[in-house]
Amino acid sequence: MNIAALISGGVDSSVVVHLLCEQGYKPTLFYIKIGMDGAEYMDCSAEEDIELASAIARKYGLQLEVVDLHREYWDNVAAYAIGKIGKGQTPNPDVMCNKLIKFGCFEQRVGKDFDFTATGHYATTLVRDGKVWLGTAKDPVKDQTDFLAQIDYLQVSKLMFPIGNLMKHEVREIALQAGLPSARRKDSQGICFLGKINYNDFVRRFLGEKEGAIVELETGKKLGAHRGYWFHTIGQRKGLGLSGGPWFVIKKDVEENVVYVSRGYQVETQYGYEFTMPEFHFITENPWKDAGKEVDVTFKIRHTPEFIKGKLLPEAAGYRIVSAEKLQGIAPGQFGVVYDADAKLCIGSGEIGV
Repeated sequence: MNIAALISGGVDSSVVVHLLCEQGYKPTLFYIKIGMDGAEYMDCSAEEDIELASAIARKYGLQLEVVDLHREYWDNVAAYAIGKIGKGQTPNPDVMCNKLIKFGCFEQRVGKDFDFTATGHYATTLVRDGKVWLGTAKDPVKDQTDFLAQIDYLQVSKLMFPIGNLMKHEVREIALQAGLPSARRKDSQGICFLGKINYNDFVRRFLGEKEGAIVELETGKKLGAHRGYWFHTIGQRKGLGLSGGPWFVIKKDVEENVVYVSRGYQVETQYGYEFTMPEFHFITENPWKDAGKEVDVTFKIRHTPEFIKGKLLPEAAGYRIVSAEKLQGIAPGQFGVVYDADAKLCIGSGEIGV
């Protein structure tokens, strides 16, 4: 079997290579480079990553190729993120990176010549009724299916997730026992395209600063000032610089550059029970097309280990989720990710509507 393995220099993708070699495969390794050399706003520490990826390739006698997709990344993912932030919404660049770059541009340029592409994502694939479905990982804390929820059937049917049935501590243990150079490397944090760059510095580079008021939602009282609504997201409680909190961002007035806040723990406006997804994307197919008006599902609106129970209802345009519990910080632009009732299959996702 002809396998392309995406390697980042981290412990997860390194263990993927080790496991594939243990099973007798000789994958070709690919490092996707998305940072631009010398660009202060896109430092993805590529040099260190490529050094570690090269060490893995040498250890197993494999070929490593660096695929430069920084232009495609900028045009598709970074521009998408800045566009959403500029509209006062909350983007998810990781979702779009997987859909458009790792399994989009890479597939069109390189992956098409291979039978499968293996990655270090914490996810699984399951075959049911002859079709491939995206399944959740064994480790609920590390599960990354919410970041994969915009891929399509052709993409998921070509993917391999060798560590999806392992807990994170098991992956570390395998790396240590195998003597992998990345065994003790810390997990990367933050948005995929920022690397070590501070999020606010990135946003400031493209949207600048513009002072506006922070206003208490209930009273209309000005509590302080901010440097631009684009630095704040719905549900945020840190970085506001206000005393007497905790304060939560409830809504933003994009036209007037006003951020409205509330002491969210005692105010109903901080919470909601439902949201719409005007354009919903099914990964494999709609498993409920014959189920009637509503179905029991689980879902997420942010990257957390917990799956929330609710109902999925068809709308004239898209779908509506009605949650069984209060939801804090429903943010337009973020993705609602829908799973089956047992949280075993990731069915698809849609951007949360305004």
